[in-house]
Amino acid sequence: EIQLRDIVSKALPSDSYSLQATLSNGKRPDCLIHLPNPPGPIVIDSKFPLEAYEALRRAKTEAGTRAAAQQMKVAVRVHLNAIADKYILEGETAEGALMFLPSEAVYAELHANFPELVREGFEKRVWIVSPTTCMATLNTMRAILKDARMREQAGAIRKELGNLNKDVERLAMRVGNLDRHFSQARRDVEEIKVSSEKAAKRAGRLHNFDFEELAEAKTEAIVPLRTPEGNG
Repeated sequence: EIQLRDIVSKALPSDSYSLQATLSNGKRPDCLIHLPNPPGPIVIDSKFPLEAYEALRRAKTEAGTRAAAQQMKVAVRVHLNAIADKYILEGETAEGALMFLPSEAVYAELHANFPELVREGFEKRVWIVSPTTCMATLNTMRAILKDARMREQAGAIRKELGNLNKDVERLAMRVGNLDRHFSQARRDVEEIKVSSEKAAKRAGRLHNFDFEELAEAKTEAIVPLRTPEGNG
């Protein structure tokens, strides 16, 4: 399990998998990869038929080898059945799962001398992986996750572009309104300038007007009354 955790943490972003996640049936696989549908979340569970493998290695006689081989078959089948029954849930997980063998030697032994177990795994949709093949499989999963996130980001970008287009349309409308207001304001200012210039001219004429000359002119225009002759 520790080796599996180390491999997964090196291959995938931390938010793309869960360790010891609890499924709806209460079972807790070693690792759950959060792949998008399809295929959906896929389980990786670590299984190591250590006793059977060690018995096979220690066997010195043909009978001992046959007995150890039978023990290996039983142990691996138990693991395959357990993963298929507990970790492949319709509508919740992917239609297959991975059985992680933390030993390249055991993996090689299965493929070399127990190919029927590998085929049984395929039939149960449980794929047996070693540290090396697990890393290769995880790299493929990482590419799937990256592609899914790029599609999500593309959708988000399209949405933001649509919002930006609406903002630009509103801005253009408001600029047009503002331009009309400025145009009206310019006309009002020009009219105010004309009126102020007229008022200034009138004020200037009044300022330069000579009221004393006007008074003298009025005095000179008065004709004195003559006294009638013989009176006096």
